[in-house]
Amino acid sequence: MKIMDDLFYTESHEWVSIDDDIATVGISDFAQHELGDIVYVELPEVNMKVASGEPCGSIEAVKAVEDMISPLSGKVIEHNTDLEDNPDLINKSPYEDGWIFKVRFSNKDELDNLLSAVEYKKIIPE
Repeated sequence: MKIMDDLFYTESHEWVSIDDDIATVGISDFAQHELGDIVYVELPEVNMKVASGEPCGSIEAVKAVEDMISPLSGKVIEHNTDLEDNPDLINKSPYEDGWIFKVRFSNKDELDNLLSAVEYKKIIPE
């Protein structure tokens, strides 16, 4: 499993890239591998308010449907429209082309709830 050292992670297997007050969110390589072939992504709407730890969309794979959990509270400023026609981008490129949404987060204290790559490696099976 590929785990990017420069990203943050959640226990529900989302990854987070921070740039000032903008967080780009996707699911980890581990998560996409566990789900299998992704066939549909319900993206959070632009301008939608999201809350840390709450569902904001879903990912449908051949064998399961999983909620997309927002790692941070704030307002969605962009979502990856490429996933509408090509949801398998998450399988092919979970950390680059398969990002899911961007949120302008409103509470910096919530960053403390995210896991480092080292911490995340400890919670996933080898």
